[in-house]
Amino acid sequence: MTIAARPSDHLAKLLPAASVEISSRGHQVAELRDHFAEGTDVTITFLPGDHYRHNVETAAALRRAGYNPVPHIATREMASREALDDFLARARGEADVSRILLIAGDVVAAKGPFKSTRDVAASGLLEAHGMASVSVAGHPEGHPYLELADALDGLKAWRDWGRQMGTRVDVVTQFCFESAPILQWIGVLDKAGVDLPIIVGLAGPATTATLTKFALRCGIGNSMRALRAQIGRFSRLLTDTGPDEVVRGLRSAPAAATAAITGFHLFPFGGLRKAGNWLHEYDRDPLQSVERAAAAQAGLQNP
Repeated sequence: MTIAARPSDHLAKLLPAASVEISSRGHQVAELRDHFAEGTDVTITFLPGDHYRHNVETAAALRRAGYNPVPHIATREMASREALDDFLARARGEADVSRILLIAGDVVAAKGPFKSTRDVAASGLLEAHGMASVSVAGHPEGHPYLELADALDGLKAWRDWGRQMGTRVDVVTQFCFESAPILQWIGVLDKAGVDLPIIVGLAGPATTATLTKFALRCGIGNSMRALRAQIGRFSRLLTDTGPDEVVRGLRSAPAAATAAITGFHLFPFGGLRKAGNWLHEYDRDPLQSVERAAAAQAGLQNP
């Protein structure tokens, strides 16, 4: 087997350090301690209607608990340049935040001057407040309101900005229910010259009904068929489904196809306990995992 054709063993080493997401309200910090190690990067959601001071308060609580807070900044929710300046100043000063995750936000009309994440980059505020690392969103199955060519142009602009500013820029992907869209999308980025590090988003264990709800809300497309297959396999909606098959698919791919992947991020739709347990218990031997998956599939076909 050539180097390029070998399974992506390096991905197993990245799983224990996966980041995880919590609400901006901060009530999950205590639960986080029971299931995720100190030093974990923890992103903080910014949903429509949130106030950024909630994010700062939660970030400060995370820092006190020994975690690395990574606030989301929903750019269209920022009512003014002054509000964004205050957000970044407080995040840096009160929670020692050095990494943020920028999203446009789930509102059609911007509440202030920032219509896109690139408007934030152009503001000069990120470097002014010492943000050493910026994560932006990636959508392997496409974005409902953004054409692929425009998405690629956006990522190229972030690549160039990172090089110019000496700031690390990476891409955190939306979750999928199979590995093929992720691998295909990484290939598209490679051909386009978008050589940014990729952090793959994983949907943590949850019932199929719960995952379907979040998938529809987030605009997940083609890989929904993999989720529907889970319903057919288990014949009920209440069976927890984790990201095992996605991870196995990525780890079974040639190493060259996943070289850009530098980490994983868990969306704990079924709760932090289930996500943490999955992370601790997942079998990280790629060949055994593939063999077991094949055996399980054979068993389903030949009951």
